[in-house]
Amino acid sequence: QVQLVESGGGLVQAGGSLRLSCAASGLAFSVYTMGWFRQAPGKERQFVAGISWSGGTTNYADSVKDRFTISRENAEKRVYLQINSLKPEDTAVYYCAASNYYQPRESQAEYTYWGQGTQVTVSS
Repeated sequence: QVQLVESGGGLVQAGGSLRLSCAASGLAFSVYTMGWFRQAPGKERQFVAGISWSGGTTNYADSVKDRFTISRENAEKRVYLQINSLKPEDTAVYYCAASNYYQPRESQAEYTYWGQGTQVTVSS
């Protein structure tokens, strides 16, 4: 059974930082492209960042590329999202997802497995 479990969310002040983590089990993690998505209240879920199986290719949404960094540790079966200079508009549930596609693309349809999400709330 595949499981993706996110952690690291919480309530932070604007300007702060968080490091989200996603622990994977039940799949050959090192061959999957991994992605982070977020869903703000009342909005659709959106792509945030993605990383190829090797970590050699990353992709970011334009709105976050200067503040977010995705990374992975295949030996630990974990993918991370470092979020700096948090803004109130970053408030959302953050999800990690696994894809069979070679490149970390933005379409949710390309991601097969999803976690339950971790809440990030940024106060102004």
